Amino acid sequence: MDAEMWDAIVVGAGQSGPSLAVRLAKAGYKTALIERTNLGGTCVNNGCTPTKTLVASARVAHLARRASDFGVKIESPVSVDYPRVHERMRAVVDQSIGNLTRWIGGTEHLSLIHGHARFSSPTTITVGERALRAPMTFLNVGCRPIVPDWALNSGVPYLTNESLLELTELPEHLAIVGGSYVGLEFAQAFRRFGSKVTVIEQNAALLQREDPEAVKEVQGALESDGVQFEIGACCFTLEPGKNGRAVLTFEREGSPQCIDASHVLLAVGRQPNTDDLGVEAVGLKRDARGYLVVDGELKTSVPGIWAMGDVNGRGAFTHTSWNDYEVVAANVLDGESRSIDGRVPPYALYIDPPLARIGDSERQARERGRRVLVGTMPMARVGRARERSETRGFMKVLVDADTMCLMGATFMCIDGDEVMHSMLNVMAVGADIRKVAQSVPIHPTISELIPTMLQQLKPL
Repeated sequence: MDAEMWDAIVVGAGQSGPSLAVRLAKAGYKTALIERTNLGGTCVNNGCTPTKTLVASARVAHLARRASDFGVKIESPVSVDYPRVHERMRAVVDQSIGNLTRWIGGTEHLSLIHGHARFSSPTTITVGERALRAPMTFLNVGCRPIVPDWALNSGVPYLTNESLLELTELPEHLAIVGGSYVGLEFAQAFRRFGSKVTVIEQNAALLQREDPEAVKEVQGALESDGVQFEIGACCFTLEPGKNGRAVLTFEREGSPQCIDASHVLLAVGRQPNTDDLGVEAVGLKRDARGYLVVDGELKTSVPGIWAMGDVNGRGAFTHTSWNDYEVVAANVLDGESRSIDGRVPPYALYIDPPLARIGDSERQARERGRRVLVGTMPMARVGRARERSETRGFMKVLVDADTMCLMGATFMCIDGDEVMHSMLNVMAVGADIRKVAQSVPIHPTISELIPTMLQQLKPL
């Protein structure tokens, strides 16, 4: 087939792809944006947008049940209309997709092509019967849920984070395999909606990258909502149960266990969409997990090809994908020389209260071999948290004793995901933490005890 000539090809319409495609098109480049499913990628379709919309509805249900704690009377028992919850979630998602569709469709020099993209040469992408050739290709193809063989080959229906969002009726008993970020957010939300929820985790503790006190607070928060945990599980099997149910069996401490659930959610990790991209045909290097290898400028091992977002393994978050776009656009279009090397890694777990992290954990800080100072503030000492009757958790910072620069922070507290940005900004500019310790905060706020915490640093 004869190849169509383009100036640039963007594969994947997640967080990086559409914005870069629009920037290229507005700069005069004839640009093709290729997407095989819906615009918006994981975040808009089955990630941040729908899940945080569910979390918001679940929090309202939780607060309604606590109304009497605040002197507010709700006469009848609180119940959840899950079809209405789902309808609201779909409306938010559809609005985001619609906005993206109009934005892309209204951009001159930009064409949206639906279909599966595959390399046939370093400069040529095939989509069905079409061949597109361009000197620049930008990959934003994302990741998908991992499905272990014991579930895949069982013949029993199971859910992933994608298919769970398609349910319009509330699960009676949701068994979640995987006690990490995706699994725990769904666990609390669906328990608050009224489902019985059991989380089964293979490791000896939840959230392997977090410090033990944060893990303890997270597990305690979910247990207070009624979520049940089975920690240290192995040897999983999935079999059909009665009336369309599923029987999940596993071993724990050498003893066989069995859970009869209405639904089983697999939340055991994600894998990059590089297995059907034709990477072998062009010599793109992948790491041991299948992620595309990139340098600090997001360039792959093949000249003229960049990889952005989850697929490069340099950050599995919407915000890191967006920053990837900013770096690539600055370098390709603005003549800058930006890099993601040295980027402060920030993320949050959107349970209630949220867990926010930037930089090092205590273990990572110790491994650096530096003199480290630590400061902590239990939320029971924060007036705003007491006023809102939400005193679970703490704030913690790690500081380099020689430079007095922030090395990391963990906030497991009410509004922790928002409050953390004050520390993220300080860390990003490499500021002396003593300047923050001398600042005058607004009272009453969650953030106001940060200067006090920084005035009480002690050796780790």
